[in-house]
Amino acid sequence: MCIRDRARTRPEPPGGGPVLQEAARGYWDRRGLHGAAGGIAAAPGAQPLLLALIGAHGGDVLMPRPCPAAWMPQARLLGRPAYHVPTPAECGGIPDPYALLETVRRVRAEGGRPKLLLLSVVDDPTATVAPPELVREACEAAVDEGLHIISDETWRDTVHRPRDTVLLSPAEMCPDDVTVIADLSGALVPAAWPVAVARFPDTPRAAVRHARTLDILTALGALVAGPVAHAAAHALGEPDSVRDRIRRAAALQTEVAAAAHRAVLGSGALARPPQAGRHLYADLGPLRSRLADLGVTDSMELEEYLTDRLGAPAPGGHRFGDELGALRVRLGTGPLLGATPQQQTESLAAAKPLELPHVARALDDFAAVFAELR
Repeated sequence: MCIRDRARTRPEPPGGGPVLQEAARGYWDRRGLHGAAGGIAAAPGAQPLLLALIGAHGGDVLMPRPCPAAWMPQARLLGRPAYHVPTPAECGGIPDPYALLETVRRVRAEGGRPKLLLLSVVDDPTATVAPPELVREACEAAVDEGLHIISDETWRDTVHRPRDTVLLSPAEMCPDDVTVIADLSGALVPAAWPVAVARFPDTPRAAVRHARTLDILTALGALVAGPVAHAAAHALGEPDSVRDRIRRAAALQTEVAAAAHRAVLGSGALARPPQAGRHLYADLGPLRSRLADLGVTDSMELEEYLTDRLGAPAPGGHRFGDELGALRVRLGTGPLLGATPQQQTESLAAAKPLELPHVARALDDFAAVFAELR
């Protein structure tokens, strides 16, 4: 092995090397979030990065209900008190502003110290995009109460109809009070290449938190592998090939997710129309009687039932902070695109993917499972 090859296999320094940091800076700059490369931190995946960010902030943590499955465990691992806040009817990912204020006041009255709010404008698990006016109200309420915001924007490049969807980052409204994170496996790199990046505000206080974050990543040994960093920097540069693949993937998910959504609604279940990502979040509460006849009475049993019937993971709402008794489930649309890499590639390239035999068959099987619950 030559010296150059050996150098490429070495891990990046804590927080990522200058090439990766500059690529991330440029990525956010093109989205109106301007800053210096020195305000970037990278890690091998969203979980160690979020763990480091929470560790760099003091106080209690607030997050919407439902929320990504990893958020609550990260806070618990650090021994931080964490509280769920209900989301508005229009979308998931952000807390209802009035519920947020009430939760902050209640926690303080009980002796807590709420200091950090996690949210996601383009949400996992609900696959919704929060309207700008609600984002503004929630962020203004949080900042007025002295909360720092971590905005998870992993799925922002997977919006199904970007021309019809207004996406507003909290960092555009409250630039000094928002740290933005993105797991690049959302749209830019394969899931097997773990890399996530964070963008810090350009303030002295944020510089201190950035340094603390790097210290924690160092202690964890959470370093991005050299080859992965090289690929991530290339993807963050968004050459034409990457942009084209992102566009085609979003268009494909628009059609497949809409078909899955129709099948869920046809059974009598409820679900917000999916607007981004590769899944939808369904509420099977209206089917409770029929499900009870099948021995399904909570989201854990619903997860087991649908995972078995669909032949693909269907995590229950309890994994995302919803109550166990609520019959909610996240349904992935990825398995509908094909069982092999060849079929998935064919789906991505097809002008009419729903007419492909393997996609049509998968959608029919998916719809049949829900039709049984009518």
